[in-house]
Amino acid sequence: MKDGLTHLDDNGHARMVDVGDKPVTRRKAVATAAIEGQPQTISAITGGQLKKGDALAVARVAGIMAAKKTAELIPLCHPIPLTRVEIEIVPEKDGRTLTITATAETTDRTGIEMEAMTAVTVAALIIYDMAKAIDREMSIVRVQLEEKSGGKSGEFRRSSTQRQP
Repeated sequence: MKDGLTHLDDNGHARMVDVGDKPVTRRKAVATAAIEGQPQTISAITGGQLKKGDALAVARVAGIMAAKKTAELIPLCHPIPLTRVEIEIVPEKDGRTLTITATAETTDRTGIEMEAMTAVTVAALIIYDMAKAIDREMSIVRVQLEEKSGGKSGEFRRSSTQRQP
């Protein structure tokens, strides 16, 4: 391990971390992302008025599918058995923002943060794709881990001063 970076060997080469000796624990991660757009765009998305269909339903399914494919998308991630993935998409009071929250869970030796973050990112991309015909200036912002539990590193919860709406 080079300079404490677990994905590099002593020669600085990328490697997959050996988790064989780690104990199996219950793990949970919650990640969020936001998509910002014009109020009429957010209204069209939440009101089911897009020509491409129900963006929220498609985004939920795509986020779940993305979590399941994380090890194929993120080099050096271990494939892990997911026990639960849930996607919630909520319009904010500002009328310009949708907040996407993914909760992912497993009972395994490693992982779950990347699965939750992959889920919210792909869900946001789906919303953008389905609404881009009416608002190409939408932005995907604040992809972040909100909390995680389980494993050697224990608990993490983003403080309220760090949390973005």
